[in-house]
Parts: sequence; structure tokens; C-alpha cells
Amino acid sequence: MNHNPQSSDGKHDDDSALSDLLASLMDYTPTIPDELVEHYLSKSGFQCPMVDCKIRLVSVATQKFVAEVASDALQHCKARQAAVVKDKRDKQQKDKRLILTMDDLSKSLCEYGVNVKHQEYFADSPSTGIDPASREE
Repeated sequence: MNHNPQSSDGKHDDDSALSDLLASLMDYTPTIPDELVEHYLSKSGFQCPMVDCKIRLVSVATQKFVAEVASDALQHCKARQAAVVKDKRDKQQKDKRLILTMDDLSKSLCEYGVNVKHQEYFADSPSTGIDPASREE
């Protein structure tokens, strides 16, 4: 049995897997446009051969990161609003909208090592943007 990681069969399998990955990347259309990713990569000084493939890979990784942050922020939002419902059972039962606040997003980003400090003038009240006549205070 050959356990050498540089054997020709293992290298062929790796090349085949890499080719399949590159082909699937080029067929996939990410949410974040390639032009936007290319702009920020060039602005940061990124230079590399096979630019199209690298841009698509960064675009897909960015999309995954944003989706995970949004999902975690949603969980923080649900947990926060569940705590409010326990305090105000009767009033909050009819309003089941989820309102994502900057605090929810900050907590989520902090889990990924991104510290966000927001200004005090941001409106983080769940009633912000609601018609004053429909507010229950």
C-alpha cells in the first residue's frame, strides 16, 4: 500500500476535484456581483493570475459570511424579542414582527471578530418607523 501523499493517483484526484470546484464556481452566480468584488479587491491591492476564478471564490465566501452573520443576528433578535414577550405577554402577542436592531447585528458580528461601534443617534427602538397613531406605549 502506498501512503505517499504525492502519489500520481492522489494528485490526479486532487486535480480533478479542483477542476470540478473551479467549473462549479464559474457556473454559479453569486448574490454579490463580481464587479463589486473586483473593485474592492483591486482597491486593496489584490493581484493574482486567474482573476475571474479568484473573484468568484471571494464573492461566494463573502456571500456565505454575510448569510451567516444575518442568520446569527436573526437568532439574537428572536431571543431578545422572546424575552420582551415574557415581560409583556398581553401587549406583544398580536405584534409578531421581527425587528432587527443594530445591537443584534453587533452581537452577531462580534462572534466573528468584527467589533462594531454605532453612534448614539441610531434609532434602535422597535417602535422606530411605526406610525405614531399605531404605537402602543
